[in-house]
Amino acid sequence: MFTGIVEEVAEVLEVHSRGSNRDLVLRARMAPELKVDQSVAHNGVCLTVVALHGDSYTVTAVEETLQRSNLGSLKPGDRVNLERSLRLGDRLDGHMVQGHVDTQVQCIGVYDRDGSWTYVLGLPEQADLLVPKGSICLNGVSLTIAALDAQTFSVAIIPYTHAHTTFHLLQPGHLVNVEYDVLGKYVQRMLAGR
Repeated sequence: MFTGIVEEVAEVLEVHSRGSNRDLVLRARMAPELKVDQSVAHNGVCLTVVALHGDSYTVTAVEETLQRSNLGSLKPGDRVNLERSLRLGDRLDGHMVQGHVDTQVQCIGVYDRDGSWTYVLGLPEQADLLVPKGSICLNGVSLTIAALDAQTFSVAIIPYTHAHTTFHLLQPGHLVNVEYDVLGKYVQRMLAGR
């Protein structure tokens, strides 16, 4: 379980294909504190640390993860939002995030609002799970849906989030990982009678 509050931005050092899987080697300040078998969210995707190398570490993404998220397009030099799992007793500063990305959407526009930024994104396949002023996790960042219309939704980014996550690198055309609010998913399933 995560909160969508990014701790650090890591750099992808290496990408290795092994069958249908990809191993990602990342450099991060937190690497010396990690341990093998630990869960870390990468752009919102929960992955297990499989090896440690001083200031870097390795995780493996399976085919399902590579198809559902933007991790499949990562290459050396790219940046990734990181968050370690929530510890019992910690504050929940964002919202409850599982680290299970549901889909990807395309960034449509980025607008500088003279002190903040608005990011407009295309509607995902399950747009009925989006609620104005509701929570959403984008590339591992817990955000509030600022506006929602028939074809797009938008989020507002404060300067701190802009500077301390990969949002300052996000441009129109980029794909963004989406995890819907887990509470909304449960309600939708209950209403569907499944």
